[in-house]
Amino acid sequence: MILEPKIMRGVCLTSHPEGCEKEVLNQIDYVKSQGSIDMPRRVLVVGCSTGFGLASRITATFAGGSETIGVSFEKGPSDKRSASPGWYNNRAFDKAAAKAGIKSHTLDGDAFSDGIKDEAAAWIGENWGQVDMIIYSLASPVRRDPESGVTYRSVLKPIGKPYTAQSVDFMTAAISDVTIEPAAEEEIAPTVKVMGGEDWARWISQFKAAGLLAEGFRTVSYSYIGPAVTYPVYREGTIGKAKEDLENSAASLTSMLKDVSGQAFVSVNKALVTRASSVIPVVPLYMALLFRVMKEKGIHEGCIEQMYRLFSDRLKPGAGVLVDDKGRIRVDDWEMREDVQSEVSELWDQVTTENISELSDIKGFREDFLKLHGFNVEGIDYDKEVDLTAY
Repeated sequence: MILEPKIMRGVCLTSHPEGCEKEVLNQIDYVKSQGSIDMPRRVLVVGCSTGFGLASRITATFAGGSETIGVSFEKGPSDKRSASPGWYNNRAFDKAAAKAGIKSHTLDGDAFSDGIKDEAAAWIGENWGQVDMIIYSLASPVRRDPESGVTYRSVLKPIGKPYTAQSVDFMTAAISDVTIEPAAEEEIAPTVKVMGGEDWARWISQFKAAGLLAEGFRTVSYSYIGPAVTYPVYREGTIGKAKEDLENSAASLTSMLKDVSGQAFVSVNKALVTRASSVIPVVPLYMALLFRVMKEKGIHEGCIEQMYRLFSDRLKPGAGVLVDDKGRIRVDDWEMREDVQSEVSELWDQVTTENISELSDIKGFREDFLKLHGFNVEGIDYDKEVDLTAY
């Protein structure tokens, strides 16, 4: 089968196995080129297959020499349909780790379930005894509460009133005004249940109860703040409520971890093209403008550059951790620099469909999006037939 990107409403329905593997190898090459760093020896990554989770796992293993276990929920291929990109990424990672002689194990299943937590705990108990770090990087629209059996669904909506702003179709570069209706009151709490800190805390508490957390254990989860232009749909919207809950969980988790001298952190990361961020209205246009400004200043980072900087500079074992006044690690610091935000704001007021190619890096955004799915990757022959059963 010849595989091509099929995109509907900001979602790519296909992925290319060889392109995905090459992108994983490119990230591995990047961290190797930056030099080895000190990392915890035994690392669990919850949400390991794409974006920040995958970049964290690559950094841990190929810059830090860490053994890892990863958890994610992916769709495998059929004879007529490619797998999800995370399916191919996980296999590429495990293949590269095996080649490097570093232990890795990947579990495919619902990270919100107690069953997958039990599987991960059993593997850790049998292979490591304990775990030194848990990286929590889940992005999911749905969560089934393992205690009540109730299924909760998250929504991306403003709160209180409709929000109208310009947005972009990143494949056609057409800008239009979009209006997003506010969330109903009954949609807010389920979004927090899905994307807040409850499941992160459940992983930690269950592993602690099983005696699996090593002395000096650390855990980190990821969040985003962004500029005022995105606040109504993000920080002040339903997803923002969930992120606040996640961030507040860090303090309670640190208290829970006192008897193992443990710590929990939230890292606020940069705006980047991920499968989650590309479907948020307004955000792709902001990112296209941001990328242009940051690239011109020589400070642009992708997921792998961000995670290498996080673990090499901010979250080093045995070292103090620089945090803001709310206890958060800030690797969005370059994005939120005053000069960067000032220039992005000026461009935001000027950009139109007619001048977007000149004023923004919409091309770079589009390329990053395609690479997430294994397309537009240098060195891959996309005219070649792909045997989907070979992966």
